[in-house]
Amino acid sequence: MSDFWDTVNRVITGAAAYITDEHGRVLLVDPNYRDHWTFPGGMIDAGEHPAQACAREIAEELGLEVEVEVGALLTVAWTDGLPNIPYSLVTFTFDCGEIASDTPITLQAEELDDYGFFTVEEAEQRLASHSYQRLLATAAARDSGRLTYLPPAQNRLISQEG
Repeated sequence: MSDFWDTVNRVITGAAAYITDEHGRVLLVDPNYRDHWTFPGGMIDAGEHPAQACAREIAEELGLEVEVEVGALLTVAWTDGLPNIPYSLVTFTFDCGEIASDTPITLQAEELDDYGFFTVEEAEQRLASHSYQRLLATAAARDSGRLTYLPPAQNRLISQEG
């Protein structure tokens, strides 16, 4: 039996929130442990399902518990080739609705340096290439009401600078 389990794929799983403001700009955070901005969210803990992890991360990272509801799953992205991560990453991105741009946000100081609301064009300058592709797919999924899957070929980390 152990031979079988040695052959199965292993992945790391994460959950992220797609939150926009009244102007349609996406909320992004600036982690102090990465070179790029990203969606609010993080790794899924043992025993959590993705939506639970998303809600937990929103509360921990942004201090938003009442203002945001975890809604529909918008994208599932499979990312290969991340630096210093030996496995693929599967990220579940949920529609967490709209909040006013002046909503009080309390950043988790241990992990985040800043946050902001950005247009798609502004976000492209801040996000890693694979995260930007996820942003485009996630925005389109919210508009269409259809779940989108981003396979590795469409969601590969192109470069550290990308």
